[in-house]
Amino acid sequence: MEITAQQVQELRRKTGAGVMDCKRALAECGGDLEQAAIALRKQGVARAEARMSRQASEGVIASYIHAGGRIGVLVEVNCETDFVARTDEFKELARNLAMHIAAEQPRWTRPEEVPAVVLEQEKEIYRAQALKEGKPEKVADKIVEGRLKKFHQETCLLDQPYVRDDQKTVADVVKEAAGHLGENIVVRRFLRYQLGEEVQS
Repeated sequence: MEITAQQVQELRRKTGAGVMDCKRALAECGGDLEQAAIALRKQGVARAEARMSRQASEGVIASYIHAGGRIGVLVEVNCETDFVARTDEFKELARNLAMHIAAEQPRWTRPEEVPAVVLEQEKEIYRAQALKEGKPEKVADKIVEGRLKKFHQETCLLDQPYVRDDQKTVADVVKEAAGHLGENIVVRRFLRYQLGEEVQS
């Protein structure tokens, strides 16, 4: 079937993908706009994963102040080029991440950053709780695994459900942005200040 310029424009507006990518996706999906958008998202995420090894040293440091100056956040988000760093989509991503950090209070950026001593302490607590509940050893080990996953979802930024759409993690949102923008995007680090509390980073 023939794909019209109007269909291509509509899909571009919806997904931010290039003209040729939109044409190809529409052709593959028989002109179905929704299916073509899903196909592009899948490709975008796949491309984003392939880009993850590329150097990302440009970007922005975004800030966000909340609750009448009682909470402040700085977050460094990197990309590959200054061109992408200056786009509205990239700046909005960084600002939204800063707002997420203000609201959700992560302690670390990614699970690998959680100190070994903290992990061991959490494992001991979860194991003791499971055994106290009368669970057998093997079951206790599974429970520890599950609770550690939940611990990461609560304390590590990239594993947290995204505050503006809890069907996605923050990592999913970053991958989608990388797909739209065509570059590797890395959340490097953050600082969260709360009046009267110790700084978490």
